Amino acid sequence: MEARAQKKHIRSSPRKMRLLIDLIRGKSVTEAFSILRFSTKIASKDAERLLTSAISNLSNNEDGRTVDNANINIKQAWVDCGPMMKRIQPAPMGRAYRVRKRSNHLTIVVETQD
Repeated sequence: MEARAQKKHIRSSPRKMRLLIDLIRGKSVTEAFSILRFSTKIASKDAERLLTSAISNLSNNEDGRTVDNANINIKQAWVDCGPMMKRIQPAPMGRAYRVRKRSNHLTIVVETQD
């Protein structure tokens, strides 16, 4: 059985989030938690929270039976681009530079081993 969790409008760039998600894709949940907890990247907190949510969704799909974390793998994980906030920064000689504040959408799919 598999379950999925999705978080939208995360305020970090998709490029930075993909660096982190590439580390945990295809790993077991216990190994992924250890990678995320000891990572120095700020995006790891959002990814860890979403992984916890996906595991909770999986246990809810199992009709109340507890699922051992050792038997859960991350089947898929991907990062999509979210909307950009466009801001203006003053530049020399009366000009203005455009600043694009990026966001992303993160999706994690977990499955049980049989």
